Amino acid sequence: MRAAVFADKLLDTRYRVETPEGIELALAPAGVVARSYAFLIDFGVRIGVFAVSATTLQVLGGFGFGFGLALLVFFALEWLYPVVFELSPWAATPGKRALGLRVVMDTGLPITPAASLTRNLLRAADFMPFLYAFGLFSMLARRDFKRLGDLAAATLVVYVARPPVPDTLPAAAARPPAHRLSARAQSALVAWATRVP
Repeated sequence: MRAAVFADKLLDTRYRVETPEGIELALAPAGVVARSYAFLIDFGVRIGVFAVSATTLQVLGGFGFGFGLALLVFFALEWLYPVVFELSPWAATPGKRALGLRVVMDTGLPITPAASLTRNLLRAADFMPFLYAFGLFSMLARRDFKRLGDLAAATLVVYVARPPVPDTLPAAAARPPAHRLSARAQSALVAWATRVP
């Protein structure tokens, strides 16, 4: 019995957080595969935006002017692209949104600007020595799949909870209430019933 409980804890990848109000949240951290697909989608978006902007800048200006602006665009796409999207209301880049992921603080709260900058600047450390080896090793070594940037910024990449689809109620014959309801109570029930879906 005890071994089975221990095995269940090893297989459980839920990240549990208690809010100041005493409510326990269960967050589902995103693993290596989902985050890799999100990275590839974002990489494709960045390459596409850079190709279009570099071509446009080359046509508009001379070699030096166009090349300099293209380098600025590359810098912005590499370092500011994830920060801008993580600070948006979706808290995710387009790649993460496509896979139903979101970046939050360890506490389950929305990500802060300082945390977003920290986690994205440390992508350079995660990349070392080649092809995100340190980041991959860090993610595989932890149950919450945090890379080095997430550890330093106290952030977590989680799956977005999908709202449950309400079931339709079975058809039933109407019955009069057991107690007579006042007009105010009737209007309160009607108002509540319209908010249920």
